[in-house]
Amino acid sequence: MTQKFHVKRGDQVVVIAGSHKGKSGKILEVLAAKSRARVEGVAMIKRHLKKSQEHPQGTIAEREGSVHISNLMLQSVFDASKRKKAAPATVA
Repeated sequence: MTQKFHVKRGDQVVVIAGSHKGKSGKILEVLAAKSRARVEGVAMIKRHLKKSQEHPQGTIAEREGSVHISNLMLQSVFDASKRKKAAPATVA
């Protein structure tokens, strides 16, 4: 049985909790086994690559780490919730 998540690959999301709170980006892939997702430009990690044909000196590559699915919210839902909170303040 496969798990069903509230987000999928290609969705625009906002991180709502954790050390990357407030950042947003597009989901690159969903890691269903771990209930995590890779989000473009969020949770960047450095990967040391040894010398090779492409990188004769070796290099330090940066790529996306993963963020737990529960810490993500769809951008559209996030924006709608901000509007609801702002509305009562303008009425008063």
